[in-house]
Amino acid sequence: MAPSKYSKSALAAAILVASLGYFVDIYDLLLFSIVRVPSLKSLGLTGTQLTDTGIMLLNIQMMGLLIGGIFWGMLGDKKGRLSVLFGSIFIYSIANIANGFVHSVGAYSLWRFIAGLGLAGELGAGVTLVAELMPKNKRGYATTMITGIGVFGALVAYNVAEAFEWRTSFYIGGGLGLVLLLLRIGVAESGMFSESKDASNRGNFLALFKNKVTLNRYLRCILIGIPLWFVVGVLITFSPEFGKALGVQGDVSAGAAIAWAYGGIATGDILGGLLSQWLKSRVKVMYLYLTISAIAVVVYFTLHGLSLQHFYWLCGIIGVTCGYWVIFMTIATEQFGTNIRATVTTTVPNFVRGAVVPLTLLFQLLKHGFNGSVIYSGATVAMICFTVAYLALSRMKDTFSKDLDYVEEF
Repeated sequence: MAPSKYSKSALAAAILVASLGYFVDIYDLLLFSIVRVPSLKSLGLTGTQLTDTGIMLLNIQMMGLLIGGIFWGMLGDKKGRLSVLFGSIFIYSIANIANGFVHSVGAYSLWRFIAGLGLAGELGAGVTLVAELMPKNKRGYATTMITGIGVFGALVAYNVAEAFEWRTSFYIGGGLGLVLLLLRIGVAESGMFSESKDASNRGNFLALFKNKVTLNRYLRCILIGIPLWFVVGVLITFSPEFGKALGVQGDVSAGAAIAWAYGGIATGDILGGLLSQWLKSRVKVMYLYLTISAIAVVVYFTLHGLSLQHFYWLCGIIGVTCGYWVIFMTIATEQFGTNIRATVTTTVPNFVRGAVVPLTLLFQLLKHGFNGSVIYSGATVAMICFTVAYLALSRMKDTFSKDLDYVEEF
């Protein structure tokens, strides 16, 4: 079935559910970073424990994302996009509520891991479904809407965390996800998936590693997204620590920094998606964003003594320059055939998110090597991330208006 044969109501329902699913996804994913300090303090932690335990919990959550990305991706190609879309929403909603009941670091770790497992599936399934439903020359608009709406979940998470106690903030996130499941009626499965059920290697994650060409194409999809999550997972998440090192005039709130950054990312995503449609190119827009993002990161490390408000403005500007998530996700979706597309689209963003684990470990290791300097260690990790992304992008083919109705041969 060709994507253009779907009714407007079916397209609208799929875009709405995928967008709101990603909204709740981002809410939960970033809520922990926002309530990290108050939640850990309420569990009795103090001083350096707040940073060290926070990194440990973040890494556990990311490990859940990595494992869940593979599981949900394979399931999406074997059983369908909708089963993953709604199954993942259900799991991360339950985990979100359970996070509000924890009273120990051990329980917190367990439920952050389960939350990571659930969060791993929604975005990839939603983007894959919508991309296969939409006409090929307009799918960029749909994926822009998904990510543009979704990243506002961070802003809502911040405002909810400001208005309510951290446990209540988790309850609200879980409730939003469960309510979203009521919207599942009217969402159609992808016709491309239905027609590819007899294809070989359907949902075979290991098939991506069978030959060098396929593997390199897959790795390039991952590597171009690493700088964005370095910025979010290191520079913004640990902005209180960077704020002190940079002499910011006042105590930086991680929640406020995240809200400003994601407000910028939402803006950048919308602009980037529209720009790619106008230029009829994904790769050109990626080059633009990587370049201005690298410049913004240099500015972040070199401006000292900013007022608190100016620092938040800087976080917002960096967010705009990193707003290429929609392009990154669309590229991953368009690179592979229907029989492996959900696997790729789901695992790629989660491997990028999961890259926060080695990035934070490298950041911590280099910090000791640079006598505790978060500036030098952060700048070194940034240079590595952007160099790798540029090299990966230089070998990538543009996929604008590519016909997605085909099966990948391995």
